[in-house]
Amino acid sequence: MGDDGVKSEKLDRKTYERELEKLQVELCHLQDWVRAEGARIIVVFEGRDAAGKGGLIRRLVERVSPRVFRVVALPAPNERERTQLYMQRYLVHFPAAGEIVIFDRSWYNRAGVEHVMGFCTKQEHQRFLELCPAFEKHFGGIQLIKYWLEVTNEEQKRRFEARVENPLRQWKLSNIDLPSREKWYAYSRARDAMLEATDTEWAPWYIVSSNDKRRARLNCISHFLSLIPYKKVKRKTLQIPKREKDDAYDDSATIAGRRHIEQKY
Repeated sequence: MGDDGVKSEKLDRKTYERELEKLQVELCHLQDWVRAEGARIIVVFEGRDAAGKGGLIRRLVERVSPRVFRVVALPAPNERERTQLYMQRYLVHFPAAGEIVIFDRSWYNRAGVEHVMGFCTKQEHQRFLELCPAFEKHFGGIQLIKYWLEVTNEEQKRRFEARVENPLRQWKLSNIDLPSREKWYAYSRARDAMLEATDTEWAPWYIVSSNDKRRARLNCISHFLSLIPYKKVKRKTLQIPKREKDDAYDDSATIAGRRHIEQKY
């Protein structure tokens, strides 16, 4: 255990996969409850570059329906969107009854990358910090959960280097990611200002220590489940119907002469 309360040893894969499966079963129970109750939930994931947001979100949604757990990862705004109210393009993605919307980056871009990289003015940044708490206070029955993934300077450097060397990870590096290494403390100050202004009673921030990705995923999913008062919904027992035989024919023979892909594996 480190000085910050974070366990220093890496979690082994076998333990990780066992615990992840348990949590994913609970996510399926949560999904049933959300549909049955018509609940509306928003989960915001923000954090350092290379902090592991994408991997955490994938584990959160890989065993549930995309019709209930909907991931939103918006690109940079186009010319039309730049003329809209800043929050406008996010509002259209808010959940209807029976939905959980997960924002992989969100309106908090203005508090982080837009501010640090000069994509907005100082006045726009300050106005966002002033108005955001009021905006989130009036979500009208939507439960808002906000996570910030924090990784150390050394671990971020290691992950960036791994991305440079590995062709399977190079796509993760963008023109915005690399300058973030130089601007580490600028991002730290932006984070601190964001938390100071928007960590409210009605929409608190939760910090996820993510140097160990496996622990971060388990801890975050477990915490997420603890925030929602879901119950296991009793499902009807399903019976698979028998195949009808009245109009049976050799339906394999009719596609035998079609184009089949080569069986390489």
